[in-house]
Amino acid sequence: MPPPEPNGPVTILGAGIVGICTALSLLERGQKVRLIDRGAPGQETSMGNAGVVSPWSIVPQAMPGIWRSVPKLMFGTGRPLSIHPRSLPRMVFWGARFLRQSRLENVNATVEAMSLLCAPGIDLYRTHLEGTGHENLLRDSMYVHAFRDGNKANLNALEYRIRSSKGAEMEVIGRDELAKTEPALSTDFQAAVLVKGQARALSPGRIGHVLAEKARSLGAVFHQTEISSLRKTDGGWTIECSNETFTASQVVLAMGVWSGDVLRDLGLRLPLTAERGYHIECTDPGITLNNSVMDVDAKVVASSMETGLRVAGQAEFAPIDAPPNQKRQKQLKKIALAAFPELSVANTRFWMGRRPSFPDSLPVLGELPSHKGLFLNFGHSHYGLMMAPKSGDLLAQIITGAAPNIDLSAFAASRFLPSLKA
Repeated sequence: MPPPEPNGPVTILGAGIVGICTALSLLERGQKVRLIDRGAPGQETSMGNAGVVSPWSIVPQAMPGIWRSVPKLMFGTGRPLSIHPRSLPRMVFWGARFLRQSRLENVNATVEAMSLLCAPGIDLYRTHLEGTGHENLLRDSMYVHAFRDGNKANLNALEYRIRSSKGAEMEVIGRDELAKTEPALSTDFQAAVLVKGQARALSPGRIGHVLAEKARSLGAVFHQTEISSLRKTDGGWTIECSNETFTASQVVLAMGVWSGDVLRDLGLRLPLTAERGYHIECTDPGITLNNSVMDVDAKVVASSMETGLRVAGQAEFAPIDAPPNQKRQKQLKKIALAAFPELSVANTRFWMGRRPSFPDSLPVLGELPSHKGLFLNFGHSHYGLMMAPKSGDLLAQIITGAAPNIDLSAFAASRFLPSLKA
């Protein structure tokens, strides 16, 4: 293979929402871009998202006292947490790191990093959607955190104090006001916290498609093929695919949970795991929600979308190649009907996706010092849809030599592998 052209395109491995947003930010800065993915752009993990785009989704999964909640999460209402037997050995190491992250001093640092990525998400999506004719795919919304036990709707709880410290406007409402806000919600819910100043995607998958088409119109080239390997060669990188080989001097690894396999081939092991989520989408629901609604007990989020009413959630740690747990469909229907008694589940689509999760709820972002020309942008856990625009913008700045005047050490791969420090 000839060496890569010095001024050739930045090659992005992965055309999910993170890869697409990275491409758009590079294109806006005059860079040539190509994206390689085995699937259609924007139609993998982020496509199944609950649709929440929030500046205030800055509360990490690992919070103080989380260890006391594990039995309830695994065996309580809705059983939102499960671990596949094949994943148990790996989860011992990952879980130990997760519990360390739940110390308050670690939580505070993580909140700052999450806020950096989530705060500008709505504005950046609106900028990306501008001129596409599909600006209405993002709609202003509130996030309704609904509680059956009204006493738990408390703004003094740590997670709400965290949001308040960053400027979130919130309000506690009781049963009567909740019935006006979301008439379809069960009367079992006695109170709610309204988190204001948010947005919701009417179709995360279509946003991915629309933004990919915008990137294409700006000159991005998409290749749909299976990526076999990435290896360092003279002057750059060689990407072996199922039916073609590419060379590049600059490569962005944005393949979500599959990024870990690519790095292992380079001798690097990061604590990235597949945290699988599920959704059901009721295509003829018979009800409409005005906002995104979280059943706090069952840890699921419901939202009305273009193609129906989606109920999404669950955290299932399992191998990437494990088949979907079909019991989850029945479980999600049961949860959905408990929350929305008038919901019709007669016509329902069932979906499973694989969140790429690190123990600290943060992605890796930036160039690998030990592997010149290789840039990382993956591991966004539950927050990929929200964090994608700013992640892409920051990485585009780094690649084009306009490094932001911001401390990005919280996202460095060296936080897991100190040997990678420059």
